[in-house]
Amino acid sequence: MTVFSSGSFILFLAIAAGPVFAQDCDVRDFLEMRIDGDESRPNWQTAILLGYPETSVQQGAGALDVLHYDDQVVPLSDASDRPAQDVLANAMVGDQFRDVYPLGRDLVSRLSPFQDPGRARNAEFFAVLYGPDRTGVEGDLTTVDVGPVGQALFRVTRRHGVACQLSAAFAAVEDHWDELAPFFNQPGGGYNWRSIAGTNRLSAHSYGIAVDINAALGGYWRWSGATEGDVGNYDNKVSWRLVEIMERHGFIWGGKWHHFDGMHFEYRPELILYSRLVEGDTR
Repeated sequence: MTVFSSGSFILFLAIAAGPVFAQDCDVRDFLEMRIDGDESRPNWQTAILLGYPETSVQQGAGALDVLHYDDQVVPLSDASDRPAQDVLANAMVGDQFRDVYPLGRDLVSRLSPFQDPGRARNAEFFAVLYGPDRTGVEGDLTTVDVGPVGQALFRVTRRHGVACQLSAAFAAVEDHWDELAPFFNQPGGGYNWRSIAGTNRLSAHSYGIAVDINAALGGYWRWSGATEGDVGNYDNKVSWRLVEIMERHGFIWGGKWHHFDGMHFEYRPELILYSRLVEGDTR
C-alpha cells in the first residue's frame, strides 16, 4: 500500500493486483481527537453526531428526536430496561449504548453475562446510514488491501469514511507487518450479505462495515461449545497492537464481548467516542 500525505488529507492508493481503493481521506483518530460534549443532549446522541458528521438530530413527532441523514430519519429512542436477550433481538438506537465499550486492554468487563457493547444493533439505524437493502449497500462498496503484496483484500463501504479509516488502519498495520501478518492469513473477509449465525438479524458484514481476520487466531464463542450468557474466559491470541490500531481508527473488537468474536472488527466510532465521553476524556 502506498501512502501520499498532504496536510490533514491523505491519499491511500492500494497497488496490489486486483481491485484497488483510492480516495482523499480526512483520517480521524478516535482515541485522541478533541470531542466537545453538548449539555443539551444525551452523550450517546452527541457520540453519534461526532461519529457520523453528515448526520443531524432534529425534533420529530412529539418529544422524540430523530436522526436525519440523506432525507431519511431514525427515531432516537432511549435505552430500555428490557432483558438483554430482548434488547439483542430488537434494539432501540439508545440500547446500542447500554453497555459501555471498554477502552484499553480490558478483558475483565466481558466476564459479565451479556456484556456485549456493540452487539445490539438497531436495524433501521444501519439501513439509513449504509443502505436499505443489498442493492443499496453494494452500490457503495470498494476494496481495501493490506500487506506488502496485497496479502488480504476486504470489501467495505465508502460511506461515512469506513474505507478511508480502514486504509489508514492497514497502513499502520503494515508498519508492524512482521508481527501482525499472521492475523491476515486466510482472513474471514469483509462484506457479506447474511444473517448472524443462529438468528434472523443481519450481520454487520451486510452493511460493509465489518472485517474478519484469521479465524484460527480470533476465536468465536459458538465454536467453543460455551453456553449463551455463560461463556466464561476468552483465551486471547489477538495482538493488542492490532486491537489498538483498529480502535484508533473507529473499529471496535468483538474479543471484548462476553459472547466473544475475536476475529471480528466493526466500524462503530460512536461507541468509542461515547466511552470517552462517559469517562470524561475529551482531550
